[in-house]
Amino acid sequence: MNVLFPAAPLPLVSDPEPMGFWDDLFNAVKFRLRQLAPPFGPSPSPAEAMVWSRSSFLECVDALDRLQAAVADERHRRRALEQDVCSAQDALAEALHELVGTRAGEQRARHLALHDSLTALPNREHFRTRLEHALSEAGPKAKSLAVLYLDLDDFKRVNDEHGHEVGDELLRIVASRLARAVRKGDMVGRLGGDEFAFLLSTATTRQQLHHVAIKLSDAVTAPLQIGELSFTIRPSIGIARSPFDGRSTTVLLRSADAAMYHAKAAGRNNYQYFNEEMNMAAAMHFEMESALRSALQLGQFELHYQPIMDIATRRLATLEVLLRWRRPAGGLVMPDQFIPLIEDNGLIVPIGEWVLRRACEQSMEWQRQGIAPVPMAINLSARQFMHRGLVDSIRRTLEETGIDPSLIEFEITETALMQHGEQTLEILGQINAMGIRLSIDDFGTGYSSLAYLKRFPVRKIKIDRAFIKDLEESAEDRAIVAAIVALSDSLQLSVVAEGVETEGQFQLLREQGCTYAQGYLFSKPVLGVRAQLMMDKAAA
Repeated sequence: MNVLFPAAPLPLVSDPEPMGFWDDLFNAVKFRLRQLAPPFGPSPSPAEAMVWSRSSFLECVDALDRLQAAVADERHRRRALEQDVCSAQDALAEALHELVGTRAGEQRARHLALHDSLTALPNREHFRTRLEHALSEAGPKAKSLAVLYLDLDDFKRVNDEHGHEVGDELLRIVASRLARAVRKGDMVGRLGGDEFAFLLSTATTRQQLHHVAIKLSDAVTAPLQIGELSFTIRPSIGIARSPFDGRSTTVLLRSADAAMYHAKAAGRNNYQYFNEEMNMAAAMHFEMESALRSALQLGQFELHYQPIMDIATRRLATLEVLLRWRRPAGGLVMPDQFIPLIEDNGLIVPIGEWVLRRACEQSMEWQRQGIAPVPMAINLSARQFMHRGLVDSIRRTLEETGIDPSLIEFEITETALMQHGEQTLEILGQINAMGIRLSIDDFGTGYSSLAYLKRFPVRKIKIDRAFIKDLEESAEDRAIVAAIVALSDSLQLSVVAEGVETEGQFQLLREQGCTYAQGYLFSKPVLGVRAQLMMDKAAA
């Protein structure tokens, strides 16, 4: 019987099974075989024992086969179940990940749709939605709330002079300061560019709004550092209150915007409350600015020329190039009405490039007609002067028009020259190296450092008309003019007197040694055709 019932079960090669599995299986087989006990007594004959042993062995083998088949089926079932469980777990994990990712993506997309990507402040649409909700909550009782519109003064100059990366970083710093300055429950948003808006639901009296405006202004004007650059930025703020200045989102924002532009017109770096008179001024401002944006493409700008005369010979020495805007329905627009606008919105840069190119083309056209060339004096605004593309633009225009650089003279205001010290010297040096002449315009109205003045590569100083107007009656003005002429002589600079309108002024300037004179005594600014006649007369 030891053959049929070994002392220990034989190991079967298979995957690991739980502890005791094979012991249980072996005991089950032993129990089954014991049920097959011989039907004869304890001393069977050899023939009986052999027959019984063979049949019992075969029955045992058959039982083992069935058990092994059952084990294999169970193992397969368990593996399939484990695979199903693993697949289900993987599918669940993937579904959860996808669900979380989708929700996170939706939340991020929603956040991006409602917030400014640069400053992370609520954007224009978000601000408008909150304002609409606040106005709706105010209801028929029209609970008072206020909107403040803040614009950074001269921010575009930062972009022009230092690039958009510096400008963007400045906006981020200012936005962070403004976000910390508002109270809980109030809202600040970036409407675009350098414009920010504030929704105040509690501070609505004039005294409260005064404190808020001062706090915001202080937050902006605190000096800030970007790398090695230091900036002091100042804001203009407009204030509008509901229901007094508007009951709808559009009207209230427009009122605050109009008040902000009034603050700029009042000298900048201040705040103004909206009043009805601003509506018309704001409408005119927006209409003119909109028209200016298409004026260059529509060919509405034209150049006028005013002679600068040699005082000693009273002959034409130079033509100053002056920009005029001829509107189809409004006639000729004077520069004091639109130049501040295009300087503020940056259009002065492309328009200034057009002025230089058109003046050069006109000079070359006159030369092709056989007219002796006359130098052209062209104004450069502070915004143009500090624009990073200025030098390349000038060089390109000279090359493409073929004009002699010595026939071009740039007039730059005293204030613009003194703003940036060493950077100014570098730009002036590059322009001077091209062969272009330089002169200081409106001399005496700003602040000049004589140390810098000696280093500037300028050839000419233009005395502002404010010192010429009362020259015949004012001993003080005569003394100022005499001092400027003496200073110019010592620096070997020529002097031009602007705004000369009478023979008496002309004679006094001659006596004091002034070199050139310009004004209505000789001619008003005229179109190119009239200027050509003056040139023909000068050549005769």
